[in-house]
Amino acid sequence: MIVSRPRQVNGGPRGLGGEVGVEVSANWRIQTNFLCGGRTIISRKSITAGIAELPVENDVSKPSNTLRLVFPQWQGGGRPPYHFGAQLLEWLAPPASGPVEHVPVPKPADVAIEVENGIVARAQLLKQQDDAAKLIQKHSPDSIVVIGGDCLVDLAPFAYLSERYGDDFAILWVDAHPDIMTPKQWSYAHAMVLGNLMGFGDEDFSSRVKRPVKPSHVFYAGLEDPSEYEAGFLAEHDLKSASGAALADTSQPVLDWIKSIGVKHIAVHFDLDVLDLNTFKAQLFANPNVPEGTYDGIARGKMTLAQVTRLLKDVNHHADIVGLGFAEHLPWDAIGLKTMFEELPLIGEP
Repeated sequence: MIVSRPRQVNGGPRGLGGEVGVEVSANWRIQTNFLCGGRTIISRKSITAGIAELPVENDVSKPSNTLRLVFPQWQGGGRPPYHFGAQLLEWLAPPASGPVEHVPVPKPADVAIEVENGIVARAQLLKQQDDAAKLIQKHSPDSIVVIGGDCLVDLAPFAYLSERYGDDFAILWVDAHPDIMTPKQWSYAHAMVLGNLMGFGDEDFSSRVKRPVKPSHVFYAGLEDPSEYEAGFLAEHDLKSASGAALADTSQPVLDWIKSIGVKHIAVHFDLDVLDLNTFKAQLFANPNVPEGTYDGIARGKMTLAQVTRLLKDVNHHADIVGLGFAEHLPWDAIGLKTMFEELPLIGEP
């Protein structure tokens, strides 16, 4: 997750003309074709091939008891586009091999948010976490894939996995930011989620974690430039991390950590802002609707999709990935086209 002021999205399509193919990795390709008035075509087949490289749902050698939880929560970060970002991620993902549940989240146009006792949309967020927990308990899965949504979507799923696997469980937090704030530093709960999972922070949220994860069982991959408060928290609790540069060509720092703690089960939180803006645009920092310099001073990710894919596959060879959460997808071009469609005659809403 990212700590900055939320912005309203009002943009339209950019860069019309011709056909462009973008190779993201060997198995990922986004093809754009602006024919017949302008259309962006995303090749489901090629993108699905890239997602299918990741663990948890794609091992056909064993029966699946993996729950796919679609959780378009946006109030935790105060950014309505997270709702649509989760919907698009659900479309991009390969078909689920196990049960699928959708956490009910009001559309941004249907609900207002305000600060409640230091946290924006406190009551809504707690209800959504409780709804997610009920859906998880309904299936009692061995593993969970979370399609989000802001970073808070992983609170209930990872809390369940921690309770299920106990001391044989750890969290790999693939994120440019540590997510250990409290209401004293920030009012958006997506910046607090990992602190809550370790038993720290606001009691309404941390109390929903029945078995907090030990700090020694947490590792940050891709962490960049923590703030003074964050750096102090990391040092106080001896939290381990590796920057994007340290993981550019090797997964060894993470593998060494897994060996040192001796756990078998790992949940992975994948915040898309851990990715380098130059290679991946569907994230906050590519927002075309804010003035230049809006996000100055905020840590930015430096990893690539290929590096994250390699890292997670390596981890899955040394332990069992039982949780995989995708968060903070902001597909600005698609959002712009969607907004344009809604305003046009014939195709738009009356």
